Amino acid sequence: MKQGRYFRIPETPEDVERLWNESPPLSADELPSWLEGDYATGYRCVGQASCTGIAEYGARDYCAELDQLEAVGLIADPASREVLAHRIFLDRNRNDKYDALWAIGIYTGGSPLELRPPPGARNPVLTRSDVTDVPAVFVADPFLLRTSGLWHMFFEVLNWRSDKGEIGLATSSDGYNWSYRQIVLAEPFHLSYPYVFEWNAEYYLIPECGTTGSVRLYRATQFPAEWTLVQVLLTGKTFFDPSIFYFQGRWWLFAETSPEGKHNQLRLFFSESLTGLWKEHPSSPLLQGNARAARPAGRVLIVGGKLLRFAQDCHAAYGTCVRVMEVTDLTPDSYDERELAESPILGPDIEPWNSGGMHHIDAYSLAHDRWIAAVDGWTKRNTDWR
Repeated sequence: MKQGRYFRIPETPEDVERLWNESPPLSADELPSWLEGDYATGYRCVGQASCTGIAEYGARDYCAELDQLEAVGLIADPASREVLAHRIFLDRNRNDKYDALWAIGIYTGGSPLELRPPPGARNPVLTRSDVTDVPAVFVADPFLLRTSGLWHMFFEVLNWRSDKGEIGLATSSDGYNWSYRQIVLAEPFHLSYPYVFEWNAEYYLIPECGTTGSVRLYRATQFPAEWTLVQVLLTGKTFFDPSIFYFQGRWWLFAETSPEGKHNQLRLFFSESLTGLWKEHPSSPLLQGNARAARPAGRVLIVGGKLLRFAQDCHAAYGTCVRVMEVTDLTPDSYDERELAESPILGPDIEPWNSGGMHHIDAYSLAHDRWIAAVDGWTKRNTDWR
């Protein structure tokens, strides 16, 4: 929290929560004229000040602080038309659009279908509090890549100040204890779901940027911190969570494309080369009106000759659990899949950090019967924002 000359100015989402928790509910005689009593529970007065009688430079400072407060969503309500005096209100709904608090954990097991927290694990391994270079609302969508004996994790960081996702990086020597490094990719638009992979000794990244109506391929010019746009692979739809993989001599890509944001439409595209001409599969959309299995939930895997597709179950609510499908037929002309008996493999847990649900997995083989996976989960902020 920054202490200005006249007001306390929040600089992180935790600061906003602190202001809310420190301020009592509004009484009937405190309501501003624009706030009806039925809605008063969603607002609190978190500060007040006046610069009446202050020199001109002081008034400029006062107005500048008001601008800073309004820039982060607080409401400066004039206390009088004659003087510069204001009460500062916090609108809980306006300032807490993201009711789910996401964090990242590490699971292990004998297969990607049987994963649990390892004994003695300190989950979550990454939270918004670990992010040091931007004010983070949450962290989510982790993808792993191991090179030169060092684990790299790329994930979404929702920047509170810009209100858009950016791609963060953490590293680990053992896969269990992680250190946040920095934001490695930010654009003028929202980024998430940083699907990172290696191909022909180069490192590539396809983040979700659904608001642009495109699928964008980035290449590491200096791994792991510098990335450059190579090519726009697809355009024309809202491509959510694009998931690329190489199988039987071709590149394939799943994406959820519901224009209404219902998480219920799965499409498939393919190409002879990574940067070549991408075509939509003749069976696409593969799923229509199915929020239980349409939206991708992490890296596509080939395990024991089986092609596994992970899917978010968003039927009851977004990010409820992760289902797994075996793709049984995949050619340029045909497609079929079946849900495995182990599904769903991830979901709400008894731990507080993922008690609301889980919606992502990136599993990595350590040996024949040893797997490690980066997962995410969420808990619902309570009415006190703690």
